[in-house]
Amino acid sequence: MQFNIEDTTTLLNIMKNRRDVRGNRFLNKEVEEEKILKILQAGLTAPSVGYSQPWKFILIQDAKIKNSVFQNFEEENNKARKIFKDKTLYKDLKLEGIKEAPVNLAVLYKEPQEKILGMTSQSKMGEYSVVCAIQNMWLMARALNIGLGWVSILEENKILKLIKAPKNTKLIAYLCLGYVDEFLEVPELKSLGWEDEKTLNECLIIR
Repeated sequence: MQFNIEDTTTLLNIMKNRRDVRGNRFLNKEVEEEKILKILQAGLTAPSVGYSQPWKFILIQDAKIKNSVFQNFEEENNKARKIFKDKTLYKDLKLEGIKEAPVNLAVLYKEPQEKILGMTSQSKMGEYSVVCAIQNMWLMARALNIGLGWVSILEENKILKLIKAPKNTKLIAYLCLGYVDEFLEVPELKSLGWEDEKTLNECLIIR
């Protein structure tokens, strides 16, 4: 299959307009099942080390589970506030949408029970493969005009227990999905001055 310049332009626009969505953006509107499935299917198309496909997805719509996960977020976020006490902006940031988003999605890494091609020297490659699946889902969600937010201020072992995760799995991401009132033109943390955007020259090293 060959692609043209319009395809590459569209792909780049989707990438540039992807946003990490917070709870104050989600609408009280259900996400259609076929669109959820399309987002999950995008995750399945991701590259994986040794074609291991080590991902597991747990779809969470139950309000009780969401509330329990939110309580864990609150506990962990209180710890984080102490770490970032010198950044007064932190206390005003809305950093999750666990209860507001109609769909929560836990993305897990299934630990292999045998040797995997490509992981004999770098054991983290399986987990990195799962991150590739997450990026695919994020881009597909944006292409469907559905917001996605990644909640990382959670205690992994407690969350795994709350969502009754399968044995020998690790929590890679806890995602919130839903329609939103708007997609910000500029990433929120950038517009608030939390960090400056890095240029290619700052990131590129040529040997």
